Amino acid sequence: MEIAVLRERHPLERRVALAPSQISPLEALGIQVRVEAGAGTRAGWSDEEYRAAGARVEDDLGALLEDVACVLKIRPPRDGSDGEADEVARLPSGSLLISFLSPGEPPGLLEALASREVSAIAMERMPRTTRAQRMDALSSQASAGGYRAVLLAATQLPRFFPMLTTAAGTIPPAKVIVLGAGVAGLQAIATARRLGASVQGYDIRSAAAEQVRSLGATFLEEDEEEAALEEAETEGGYARALQETERDRQLAFLARHVPKADVVITTAQIPGRPAPLLVTREMVEEMAAGSVVIDLAGESGGNCELSRAGETVEHGGVTILAPIDLPAGVAQHSSRMYGTNLTAVLQHLVEDGELQLDLEDEIVDAVLVTHGSTVRVEPAAKGS
Repeated sequence: MEIAVLRERHPLERRVALAPSQISPLEALGIQVRVEAGAGTRAGWSDEEYRAAGARVEDDLGALLEDVACVLKIRPPRDGSDGEADEVARLPSGSLLISFLSPGEPPGLLEALASREVSAIAMERMPRTTRAQRMDALSSQASAGGYRAVLLAATQLPRFFPMLTTAAGTIPPAKVIVLGAGVAGLQAIATARRLGASVQGYDIRSAAAEQVRSLGATFLEEDEEEAALEEAETEGGYARALQETERDRQLAFLARHVPKADVVITTAQIPGRPAPLLVTREMVEEMAAGSVVIDLAGESGGNCELSRAGETVEHGGVTILAPIDLPAGVAQHSSRMYGTNLTAVLQHLVEDGELQLDLEDEIVDAVLVTHGSTVRVEPAAKGS
């Protein structure tokens, strides 16, 4: 069985789907790996390193994809509309694509894949269960994103993060609020604490309070807020969408805290839905000049009303960033983690050197978005 690793063509993407060290474990499954030339260059791995690890490196996309059973990527395959190679049209009929497919999913992508009878696994749909834990790429990449978000905020903030006692006086620590205490949020809290900031965390899931406090941060809560938002966690561990009255109470609550922060990092996303609004224009306008908002949900609509995905916005002296490439900023470790997730997926799917897509398996059923010529899910909702 042969699989192919494509070079990521997005201009901001530096990651690669497999590291050279992950070739050998796949060979043990009876898998021969092909790698597109230059795929690992921006993550710090040369073509020669892949060859030395046992991979076959191909310069030509057609030769790379010829008769492969499975194609590995990070971002969705490109359709050629941007002048780059049309990856969708080159995918072999009957093959399996494993990749993130949203947010940022091109319109009509699933239909195009199905028209070529390409089965596709969307890594962002991986269930958060014990069986699927090692395959959870959304969590591994969110951890990298949360870490990078704090470093980005620290470089943008015209103030120190830690408290400093100097001959020129004592400088108080920066006040950081992290909205959303999932994987990205908890990593952001931990990183901001390491840098010496005074950190507060917020999440509508009451179960997150203990995790936030365990990292040395303060959990934002008040009695009526807890009562209004009880049972806000879904069975899969994600936050559920709020009702209108709940959203109004949430925004009123956050409006009392957000303007006091030097840095606000937002990480709240709901799979398959636009990101919830947490930081309004009015909140930003009450923040002190020089303050920073880092919105990790930019690609799915943004948690901040003023965010624009991939752009930096200045509003009333406040800097709002909605980066779409944070895990790529630590490309080598992000790639290793993602490759570990993919290796676990292949170990789950490959038996006697062949792919087995068992639709009765809860993991396969959750992540398989196209199968043969059939689109099995509705396209992900877009942010506004």
